[in-house]
Amino acid sequence: MPLYQLHKDHVGFPPITEVLKDPAGLLAVGGDLSVERLLNAYSSGIFPWYSDGEPILWWAPMPRMVLAPSQIHVSRSMAKLIRQETYQITFDHAFERVIQQCADTPRAGQPDEDATWILPEMQDAYTQLYHAGYAHSIEIWDQSTLVGGLYGIAIGKMFFGESMFSHRSNVSKLAFIALARLLEQWQFELIDCQLPTEHLSSLGAKPIEIAEFQQFLCNNNEQGLGSNWDSI
Repeated sequence: MPLYQLHKDHVGFPPITEVLKDPAGLLAVGGDLSVERLLNAYSSGIFPWYSDGEPILWWAPMPRMVLAPSQIHVSRSMAKLIRQETYQITFDHAFERVIQQCADTPRAGQPDEDATWILPEMQDAYTQLYHAGYAHSIEIWDQSTLVGGLYGIAIGKMFFGESMFSHRSNVSKLAFIALARLLEQWQFELIDCQLPTEHLSSLGAKPIEIAEFQQFLCNNNEQGLGSNWDSI
């Protein structure tokens, strides 16, 4: 199966059923990071992920790691941390700082400790999505110090998680729990966690197959592109 080459004058994508088996989940290459293309990508279950010096690579890994907000798992230790109210939680108060911190914090197991996939052009693109009302952040504070957080994209009744960071023990979990509880209040259907990790599994996320994920996307797209992210 060929790798699809995208062009800047057309923001469409091939169906996610046509991803490559090697490398697993890779769907297309090229295009740009415009707001229109990114919204089209996420609403189709696709996201960009590439390193410096590479063309833009578009992925739709399957099975997909997801979480229904109502099924968030809160361990005893996390429940205790929440009760202690050691940290302050805010929403959309420091988006650009959160994405910069995520870029400065390499993913676990990443061979090059200085490398990041959240390149400057990616930061610019998601900041544009933030100002357009689709990208959002959760911030965890210790007084005036930003110690953890996450960001992602809200479309319809789905939240597409992108990255998180933590400078204190368990604060990224705290951010994810806060996100899930907020989305449950707003009756969101699903959080797309993209790739499986032990961290996400411990919070209740589970893998689903492509057909089930496509059904969630189809139902979500019937609601249109409105972010449904209430004003804070």
